[in-house]
Amino acid sequence: MPNHRCVCPDALDRCDRCDVLLDFPSLHLVAVTQAPSGLMLEVESCDPVMGCPGGGVIATGHGRVVVEVIDAPWAGRPVRIRWCKRRWICLEGVCEVVSFVEQDPGVCAPRGLLSTRAIRWAIRLLRYEGATVQGLARQLGTTWNTVWSQVRPVLIEAANDPVRLEDVQVLGVDEHIWHHRDPRRRGPKELTGMVDLTRGPHPTARLLDLIPGRSGKAYRDWLDERGDEFRKRVEIATLDPFQGYKNAIDDQLEGATCVLDAFHIVKLAGAAVDDVRRRIQQEALGRRGRKGEPLYGIRHVLRAGRERLTPRQQTRLASAFAAHPDHVAVEVAYQCAQDVRDVFRQPTPARGRRLAEQLIERLPSCPIPEIARLGKTLRRWKNAFLAYFDTDGASNGGTEAINGIIELGRCIARGFRNVEHYRLRMLLITGGLDASPHTQL
Repeated sequence: MPNHRCVCPDALDRCDRCDVLLDFPSLHLVAVTQAPSGLMLEVESCDPVMGCPGGGVIATGHGRVVVEVIDAPWAGRPVRIRWCKRRWICLEGVCEVVSFVEQDPGVCAPRGLLSTRAIRWAIRLLRYEGATVQGLARQLGTTWNTVWSQVRPVLIEAANDPVRLEDVQVLGVDEHIWHHRDPRRRGPKELTGMVDLTRGPHPTARLLDLIPGRSGKAYRDWLDERGDEFRKRVEIATLDPFQGYKNAIDDQLEGATCVLDAFHIVKLAGAAVDDVRRRIQQEALGRRGRKGEPLYGIRHVLRAGRERLTPRQQTRLASAFAAHPDHVAVEVAYQCAQDVRDVFRQPTPARGRRLAEQLIERLPSCPIPEIARLGKTLRRWKNAFLAYFDTDGASNGGTEAINGIIELGRCIARGFRNVEHYRLRMLLITGGLDASPHTQL
């Protein structure tokens, strides 16, 4: 069926339905052949006139040049586009362009190896489907370097887009280990990750950046580079109990409320119970616990919330506490840890805050050294601890969730060697950058 909407003559016998399958509005599908590398789509444009980019005058046709690019797979087969481009010549004597070839960024970038559609397809699979670059290269019938060399500039452009850092009101921070190799060969292991925890503009937390180092200086420098506007918009800053990050927040985010993560507070309380149990075990027997011994048998039960214990578990706890007079220290430590946990389970923030204030006053004077140490830690972080109840339960949980996604992405890729590649890939899979505006047809 001839395409009557085209300015080309009907004698060329092009099919508009084939053009719809091609899905490049500016091009016509001339022929389809089966090549060893997959499907070969021969296309050409039909622009009757072309203005010179140098002076704007009408250029004269001067032959054609054939360019081949990789397109997104179709029906499970790799696709190549063989584009018969028009070459034009400008007859103006003062024009500096003289000769040029037609270009269409909606189809392919100048000198590009992948079509715009293939790049968009690859980025989408990397973002949502847990794909690897090597897996995409197999589907496209090309190499890892070819795919990444075309995808990487798009990701860099999206990462440098200042729009993605707008409207950040709740900022989380956490350390991250990006490799487990010898640092002398692959560089430092530690990275600092910043996460947007703002509720509303984005449905989930999203990674903002990964920078080398795990220190207050690294975090302080990153905040300083963002500028005054970014820092003034941040209202809440959540963190784990690491003093370096706390110093950076106090220095750069003076107007923000610093909130200590609830999960890590409970984790500190649970660790104190474990320390008491191990110490009592060593003092009583002079060795580590073994199977069949009372304290060793309840080591996992001690980490559970008391409201979740079954009657059998409650009986096991009571029996282990009563087995020896020294075990009372473990019982007291367990009750103190449960009180810390109950702080975050109160029906109203006001009641939770009152209970937290009582624990901050009471725990440092506990005769059990591990619990006293826990109390001193909570007292040192008092303002950040109590800020949880003034910020509608702000926490660093979203940051920990982002860390989980990063770990999964690293496992799927079977490790990374280049930290900048790692940063771009992790920003993509965690929603930290939006590449769609940079890959539009």
